[in-house]
Amino acid sequence: MQKITPCLWFNDQAEEAMRFYVSVFKNSKVGRVTRYGEAGAKVSGRPKGSVMTATFEIEGQEFMALNGGPHFTLSEAVSFIVKCDTQDEIDTFWEKLSEGGEKGVCGWLKDKFGLSWQIIPTVLSDMMQDKDANKTNRVMQAILQMKKLDIARLQEAYGRSHA
Repeated sequence: MQKITPCLWFNDQAEEAMRFYVSVFKNSKVGRVTRYGEAGAKVSGRPKGSVMTATFEIEGQEFMALNGGPHFTLSEAVSFIVKCDTQDEIDTFWEKLSEGGEKGVCGWLKDKFGLSWQIIPTVLSDMMQDKDANKTNRVMQAILQMKKLDIARLQEAYGRSHA
């Protein structure tokens, strides 16, 4: 059993969000849906029988989506990082997750529910941890000029000699 499970607060879109995320990621599955009973509906103000929580799994990570009402909203203060091995993977996740949402800068996006994601290439970690400060600075400058990250452009910036 997973010790820590992120809980995502939605007004009334928990089930829709769960189904969306499961459709985006190949290695994912729908979990359980619970519904508000009489007592829960009375306290929450949600209709009896409406979805209270929906659990799902992405890449072995369990999540819970909660229909908690309009009191809280998602923000960039929490984001999920998707590590991609290829440009095709970056392109696919970028398009699917940003559909109906917002494409940000530096590999960040917000999906249609307001959840923030960072779509990054796995090679970026090695580039940014290089002992050569000139290389890491060039890579950072390249990132700052991009919305969706481009592996070829990052590799070019990383490999460019200081002249």
